[in-house]
Amino acid sequence: MHDSTRPKGLLPSLRDIVSHGIITLLAVAIAFSLPQAARYILYEWWPLVERDANLLLATEIGMASVLVLLFNFAKIVWDNRQRVAMAKLTALAYARNGRRNWLSRRRERALVKRLSAARDAYILTLTGYDTFVEDSSLLRAALQSAYEIRVLLVNPVGAGLRRRVDALPADITLLSFHKEIEASIAYLAELRKAGKNITLKFYEQEPFWKVIVLGDHVWVQHCHTGFEVKHQPEYVFALQRHNLREGLYVPFYMHFLEQWNQPCHPEYDFDSNELVYRDGAGNECGRAALGVPINGAGFPAGFAPPAPDEKPAAGAHPLT
Repeated sequence: MHDSTRPKGLLPSLRDIVSHGIITLLAVAIAFSLPQAARYILYEWWPLVERDANLLLATEIGMASVLVLLFNFAKIVWDNRQRVAMAKLTALAYARNGRRNWLSRRRERALVKRLSAARDAYILTLTGYDTFVEDSSLLRAALQSAYEIRVLLVNPVGAGLRRRVDALPADITLLSFHKEIEASIAYLAELRKAGKNITLKFYEQEPFWKVIVLGDHVWVQHCHTGFEVKHQPEYVFALQRHNLREGLYVPFYMHFLEQWNQPCHPEYDFDSNELVYRDGAGNECGRAALGVPINGAGFPAGFAPPAPDEKPAAGAHPLT
């Protein structure tokens, strides 16, 4: 949860200087124009209004319209002030609804650029394809700077994934999920070869949240039944260092840790393409094949992985 502070670059500093200069010049221009505007209204405009009834009526209508707009603007500002206060209380840093467009992608890029380098990254998702493999992923580059990466993916042969696939459109199949998981594992294997500390585990139940913790920010999406996660609304919450009780960063961070520390989730062995099961004390109590082909390594026909509440006998291999 701790990361280094990234110094502000030259371009953002120049942008701040220019914006402050423009605001200062605008304020000076308004201040110097007020006496001339007041003199024109009192000595030129108002005498014309007194002599022309139509001009008086137009002036009254114009003033009434301006007052209505000002009061409506004040109400909008007050309502938005309350919304901003609620957003600050939840530490909401960014949100988008459904599919990405050019504006949302631009805002996300700006947010990712502001992120300081994170040492750790924690990811709870389905297949990981949208995060690790897709070219449109904005977090893939940010993950390159992390040293320790913990990943929880859905078990490719678990009952939870089957229920998920059954609820999705017919063009999304179990095989497509397997290919995405295979691509994610291959990407993580490359990071591991590059010296990153990669730990990958698999969970059995049907997914409910997609959570990505990167430094002081957490990305959250709800895995709604019947809809692809990438089309779900996305929320980004920031860590409130001055008061850890505020905001939703800590609850989602703790949700990931709770899932990660459950002993029923097997760990993936990159060297043997096997799932390593451990007991509550962390001791290895059995191994099983992953269930999808990785780099040409498959699993025997008719092989059934252990149920979520069952584990292979200590020292026994399910294929022997």
